[in-house]
Amino acid sequence: MPEGDTIFRSARALHRALAGQKVIAFESVYAPLVSVHDNTPLTGRTVDRVEARGKWLLIYFSGDLILLTHMLMHGSWHIYRCGERWQRPRRQMRIVITTDDFEAVAFEVPVAQFHTGRSLERHTSLPKLGPDLLKPAFAEEDAISRIRSRSAEEVANVLMNQQVMAGIGNVFKSEVCFACGVHPFRLVATLTHNEIECLVDTARRQLSANVLESSTDGPVTYSGARRTRRTSDDGARLWVYGRQGRPCRRCGTAILTRKQGPGVRSTYWCPECQPMVGEKTVTGWAGPIPRRSSGSK
Repeated sequence: MPEGDTIFRSARALHRALAGQKVIAFESVYAPLVSVHDNTPLTGRTVDRVEARGKWLLIYFSGDLILLTHMLMHGSWHIYRCGERWQRPRRQMRIVITTDDFEAVAFEVPVAQFHTGRSLERHTSLPKLGPDLLKPAFAEEDAISRIRSRSAEEVANVLMNQQVMAGIGNVFKSEVCFACGVHPFRLVATLTHNEIECLVDTARRQLSANVLESSTDGPVTYSGARRTRRTSDDGARLWVYGRQGRPCRRCGTAILTRKQGPGVRSTYWCPECQPMVGEKTVTGWAGPIPRRSSGSK
């Protein structure tokens, strides 16, 4: 599922393939996009840049036209050399942007809108985003303040709120809480300052670790599995997410899961490493690690 790291990598790959290139063809199944293209054609415009803002991806064209997309659960952008066979069926295509060298294809992207700079400023969601965890100039104190302001809400729900911090999705939500030894259903009001700092720092480090440059030549979209652990084993790349009933990688206790939040999303945690009452922590690569009691395995 696309989270901030996925969108960042997609934007980086699209920028490398398209920036500075002239659009020679445009296609979409969405009537509002086609209408804009009919009235103010994309063909002949140059792609100025592509960027990510949290979970949103923006493609800027010359002449003050911006394509804004959100992938939600199943959307993705692919890049193909012209004439190359697509890896997904055409019925899943939503948008195609063609240059002399590449085709950028949006598959099952459910949200796609054209904007000008002015209309983008009035967008209902984009201007309200919290600090972007993958931006070099990340506003840490602002993020901490936004978390504190949600004192009556559950921690994992706050981490998922894009107006608090932009980029965290359902996987990172559970992984960040585990790394900091924080029960995901605790209220923000019960967190110490150190725990809040841990959540922010760990979220930033885990997302950043998943957007490292690869040695692959050429602008290809990233297809590697998301990791929050330092291991080359694909079967052991996450701490708790998707591991209901399996032993905790740290203490051996069975991982629990429960639906949470307005979107009724699955949350995973270890009841031993993440007690409802906080424990002292020590620092490890994935974030502060809960000390195990003498009775722990």
